[in-house]
Amino acid sequence: MDIIKTDIEGLLVIKPKIFCDSRGYFFESYNELRFQEAGLNARFVQDNESCSQRGTIRGLHFQEPPHSQGKLIRVVSGAVFDVAVDIRKNSPTYGKWYGIKLDSVDKLMFWIPQGFAHGFQCLEDNTVFQYKCTDVYHPETENAIAWNDPDIAISWFDIPPIISEKDSHAKSFKSFKSNFIL
Repeated sequence: MDIIKTDIEGLLVIKPKIFCDSRGYFFESYNELRFQEAGLNARFVQDNESCSQRGTIRGLHFQEPPHSQGKLIRVVSGAVFDVAVDIRKNSPTYGKWYGIKLDSVDKLMFWIPQGFAHGFQCLEDNTVFQYKCTDVYHPETENAIAWNDPDIAISWFDIPPIISEKDSHAKSFKSFKSNFIL
């Protein structure tokens, strides 16, 4: 697998080696030793999966310390535009975002460490999205920033958004007070 650094410290794109033949394909979606060799020493304790329709935007979600989560993201079926926003208050890229298209064809994965808000937009119907987490879900530390916050200004795809009631009431970036440190 190839590990590709992004312009934001800590965010990594992981390109697996895919083996194809007449039967189909095979690839390792996770190998602890290979990840450790690449400097990713995450311990995963929970896997999550969702299925969403085209236009669905989920996020920008995170859990506050001490239950913050690192996430290893991948798409099993369909395609998403996946976004991470740096919310580490002393980071030189605080408030900046990075987005990447993830799909079931090229099977890229996206590593998002603790200290980032995360969201995605489904680009196809019935998109199946999976991610491994470094901490279990703790509803008492759950938080969100508005997906369409003008100060962050994410360039979402031009698809009519489908937003949950909860996400439609997420706080603005200006009102957010970060508890994350780089």
